[in-house]
Amino acid sequence: MLVIDRHEVSELLTMDSCIPLMEDVLKDLSAGQAEQQLRSVVPVREGGLMGLMPAYLLRQEIVGAKLISVFPHNHDRGLPSHQGVISLFDATSGAINAIVDGRQVTAIRTAAVSAAATKLLARADSRSLALIGTGEQARSHLEALLLVRPIEQVRVWSPNKEHAHKFRTSMSDRYPSLTIEVANTAREAVAEADIICTLTSSTIPVLEGEWIPEGAHINAVGACRAPDRELATSVVQQARLYVDRRESAVNEAGDYLIPLREGAIGPAHIVGEIGEVLLGQAQGRTSDKQITLFKSLGLAVEDLAAAAYLYEQAYRQGKGTTIDI
Repeated sequence: MLVIDRHEVSELLTMDSCIPLMEDVLKDLSAGQAEQQLRSVVPVREGGLMGLMPAYLLRQEIVGAKLISVFPHNHDRGLPSHQGVISLFDATSGAINAIVDGRQVTAIRTAAVSAAATKLLARADSRSLALIGTGEQARSHLEALLLVRPIEQVRVWSPNKEHAHKFRTSMSDRYPSLTIEVANTAREAVAEADIICTLTSSTIPVLEGEWIPEGAHINAVGACRAPDRELATSVVQQARLYVDRRESAVNEAGDYLIPLREGAIGPAHIVGEIGEVLLGQAQGRTSDKQITLFKSLGLAVEDLAAAAYLYEQAYRQGKGTTIDI
């Protein structure tokens, strides 16, 4: 069995390689070539949770699961909010192939999925990006979206001004050709944005419908439980809504379920899964004036696809630590 740590994940799984990897597994899921169950979640006091996310990739003959803890208040302690591991098993024999660091895979694959959705749904000439949140996902989303759209200007907002200014400084050093500004409010950040990413740990809306420019695309990433949401009902109501997985959305996505419960939208408001758009089974953007919305919950199949790729790369390159169990 190989153990692949966080540093090796960063070395072996580039954003360039992960975007097509996520596109392929999302197509497989929508086509019935991958299976997963809804995540099982155990609440932990002080707002934390422990989640189990199992899946099976039929074509790759891989089965496994991610075990992850989510503690939003860890940012106040200088710790990551998401920590965990991915277990990878051979589906033909049941043998365990690898244990992979889950924190870094989550950071990379989540942004790669948003990039895949952005390729499909954002206007081709999108040059202005708004990032609501300035944590690990903001950094990875900036990297990913620069690969799929000609971004020139970035506005960031965080309720913690110090975090926002640190983000601007570090990302300006990394991407000197970009104009990166700190906005005073979330409304100011999105005012002229072509692409908006909500990447917070908030359980109440951080984005209102009247703030959204015509023709914008939104990647809503932060809220992943039925009671929680980052988007006001007015945002969802006016947008063409796409999801990573219908079953997950109708059970776990507060950004969808709360407007549905309010009667503001109906079940048909979900246009399709990203995998269905990739397969040509659902229609993407049809007008430059439309507001499109991708609600990302994060899927076990994404983690397994990334872990399987990492295992293959580590085996070929002699990376990882081999242990007997």
